[in-house]
Amino acid sequence: MVYFSPRHATGSAMSFARLMKSAAIFFGLRRARRGEWPDPAHLGATALLVHVARADGNFSEAERRRLEAAAHAHFCRSAREATHLVKRAEALDDEVNDVAEFLDMIGRDEDDRRRALTLAFAVASADGAMQELEEDLVWRVGRLLGFDDAAITAIRETQTAQP
Repeated sequence: MVYFSPRHATGSAMSFARLMKSAAIFFGLRRARRGEWPDPAHLGATALLVHVARADGNFSEAERRRLEAAAHAHFCRSAREATHLVKRAEALDDEVNDVAEFLDMIGRDEDDRRRALTLAFAVASADGAMQELEEDLVWRVGRLLGFDDAAITAIRETQTAQP
């Protein structure tokens, strides 16, 4: 028979509590930092990017790397946080039937919308070639975000000029 002292039980409970807190943060059930995380606009933009990456039926490793790098550069403090944001965005994309919901999450700020469209073109072309389906989707998204054809063309050209 094994006996536990209260001191050991408390020590075990404390480490178990820390383990549960870390697991909750990892699976997105608890915020990793003060304030709301992820920011709904960032989650919406990332879910939009996941949707664009999946448009051709193939979410390539190149698209995933580009998407995680974009999330890290624009929305997250670490690469690990970016990976978690992308996973949450994938789950959201699985649940949502209308891309307009992502656009609503992004909000009305023109800079946020421009950044989302820029990143959508970057993700769509990450695997070396932008499929017609992906390009059509990103153009429609650009129009839904409130950009005219000239603005969409300018944003597209900045992304296709990049290596």
